[in-house]
Amino acid sequence: MEPQRNTNATLVDLLDRVLDKGLVIHADLIVSVAGIPLIGVNLRAALAGMETMLKYGIMQAWDERIRAWERNYRSKKESSLIQGEEIILRMLGSYYSSKGIYTAWRYGHFYLTTDRLLLYHGDFGEVLFETPLEKIKVLVIRKAKHFTEKEREELCLLLEGNKVARLSALDVNQLKEAIEKRMKELGLALEQDPALPAFEERAAEFLAEGERVICSGKMWYLMDSEGITDSAWSPGYLYLTDKRLCWWYDFEQRLPLEIPTGDLLTFARETRDLSPGLKKKKVLDVIYAVNGTRRLASFSGDALEEWDQILKSIITGRGVSPIDEETETCPQCGRTASIKELLEQGCPRCGWVSPKMEKAVVSG
Repeated sequence: MEPQRNTNATLVDLLDRVLDKGLVIHADLIVSVAGIPLIGVNLRAALAGMETMLKYGIMQAWDERIRAWERNYRSKKESSLIQGEEIILRMLGSYYSSKGIYTAWRYGHFYLTTDRLLLYHGDFGEVLFETPLEKIKVLVIRKAKHFTEKEREELCLLLEGNKVARLSALDVNQLKEAIEKRMKELGLALEQDPALPAFEERAAEFLAEGERVICSGKMWYLMDSEGITDSAWSPGYLYLTDKRLCWWYDFEQRLPLEIPTGDLLTFARETRDLSPGLKKKKVLDVIYAVNGTRRLASFSGDALEEWDQILKSIITGRGVSPIDEETETCPQCGRTASIKELLEQGCPRCGWVSPKMEKAVVSG
């Protein structure tokens, strides 16, 4: 049989021929040097469209496995929807997950349905985030820094119980508009109060109903000794609300310190050594009342000037003046305090009492 040439054939014609009829290559190749055979190659290959392959019984097992996996994948995807629920919008996005000390952006696809908003991870068949539309109270787009240090827009949802969900999507504005449109169709109204609570998941863990955050930020706190553990500086977040000053310990997910604003007495800001490795750090000492006694809370961070002004406005608003007189260090623990306070009231940290006070107590 003589081969035939078609000078008018194109690449498309060639591909159509190969996929439809198939191409079989059967070759024996020997590589030799100076007449001495060194390498032998036995080559067998078949190239064709899947329909042609299956017609001749080739790759049937592989095809069945792939089709079974796809059916299973689709069934998982559809199982995340409630019966009668319809998808309105599908969009690539992520949700900021914060559980214990583990925090991360988890990625998947947002599905806005007739009743819910959910983030679904198709490869694992897992719903990463979901909320009924009726539980959404506020929708706000805010700019925040990504872990790449670049600023981007996030969609913040305020849910029932002051829970906050931070979402990022391929088109944040489109997602927000779609949610608002569907909620309007369902007769659900969003709150329009511009004075929203702090959009921080940490604050949502401990804020009381109606409590509002005035100021917050990362802050080190000198935690009291517990058991065999000595007092130590620990990282966390300091919050001032309209009701209290509190410090949140991320590692243990709790509030080791809560001070009602009415119990704040005075404060002082200074520079001192926190440890042998942390020298000349700015420290804010806050003195507060507990059951008729004075206690001390010490903080260190980068924004102490801002906290200084805020605490000053609160304390002076009640007619109490912050510490602005000459200071001295406690002979026992080394804490800096006003001379008048040390001489007349002693040290609130270690309980040291001046000899003058001891004589007065004895003579009394």
